[in-house]
Amino acid sequence: MAGIYIHIPFCKQQCNYCDFHFSTSLKNKNGLLQALLQEIEIRKSFTKGAKIKTIYFGGGTPSLLSGDELSLIFEQINKHFELDPDAEITLEANPDDLNIQKIKELKNTPINRFSIGIQSFFDQDLQFMNRAHNSQEAQRSIKGIQDAGWNNITIDLIYGTPTLSNEMWQENLQKFKQWNIPHLSAYGLTVEEKTPLFHAIKKGTTANVDQEKAKQQFEMLMQFAKQEELEHYEISNFAKKGFMAKHNSSYWKGDSYLGLGPSAHSFDHNKRQWNVANNSRYIKAINQGVPSIEEEILSEKEQFNEYIMVSLRTIWGANLDLIELRFSAFLVDYFNFSVTKWTKSGEIEQNGNVFKLTQKGKILADRITSDLFYVD
Repeated sequence: MAGIYIHIPFCKQQCNYCDFHFSTSLKNKNGLLQALLQEIEIRKSFTKGAKIKTIYFGGGTPSLLSGDELSLIFEQINKHFELDPDAEITLEANPDDLNIQKIKELKNTPINRFSIGIQSFFDQDLQFMNRAHNSQEAQRSIKGIQDAGWNNITIDLIYGTPTLSNEMWQENLQKFKQWNIPHLSAYGLTVEEKTPLFHAIKKGTTANVDQEKAKQQFEMLMQFAKQEELEHYEISNFAKKGFMAKHNSSYWKGDSYLGLGPSAHSFDHNKRQWNVANNSRYIKAINQGVPSIEEEILSEKEQFNEYIMVSLRTIWGANLDLIELRFSAFLVDYFNFSVTKWTKSGEIEQNGNVFKLTQKGKILADRITSDLFYVD
């Protein structure tokens, strides 16, 4: 089985921290939609006939698409792929898009899961991030989706912003609880180059991320999840029983997926592909029948590093049996040698042949996985 990711590269305005590919101009929207429909047909052989178990609309802002436009995409997918009857179909949505009319439109589509980009329930935080919605719209969007009958919902929250105190962060988590949402994705604010936030910090007009405060808020998050019996199944993801994200979990488990749309990535275990991150060039290439795709064949060492990176971030951990099955004896020995210092210091725990990050280790997840990478 496989998954499909669809990148919709349009936004009303740029969030100051975002480095994903998008455009705030909608002039190419119709042309891009037609190109996307063509790409679905052109790339249908990528999954080798595997049944599609998940579809994920990301971006950008996929909720800018109308119900009719989404229906065209689903018609084309159904024409060229076989969908699992229980396929998880997720739409990322911004709160300001989820008005009553839009929700009515979406009821006529196969979408069965929403990822709502709340980010914060505080206006000063939203203004700092340059989000297009306010706190009232954030809560109204959740209520609208729930009232329309959807219960498979996740929201995004961001911690570590200069405007977010520990008390405010705790209140954000309580809002999540009060709305009885079954899944939470919570991310520490990161400063990416070429973003407005990066340049503002460089100029000194905005404070940099306070790493100690971000660490405290991540610890508060983990404690909250434990109290609420949420499964902390990936560094940034928490779920009630039965509500783990199937699509994102497939990434972390190393399943294959097809990426459609400009800048979208695809993966089939041995190679990674990605579309050009330019709307006009993407449309032109598709119209010529030759998608503008770059490809990277992963070496054994790169596949090893990939496995370490994704597996240790999850509740399933890195499995030594699988490492021995997939990789050479040299890399098995390298892993056993490298992981020892982290098990001895308590950041990684070993249960049989499975290695997982402890709570102490989750705080240092990026540093630990980087340390375990094999580098020539």
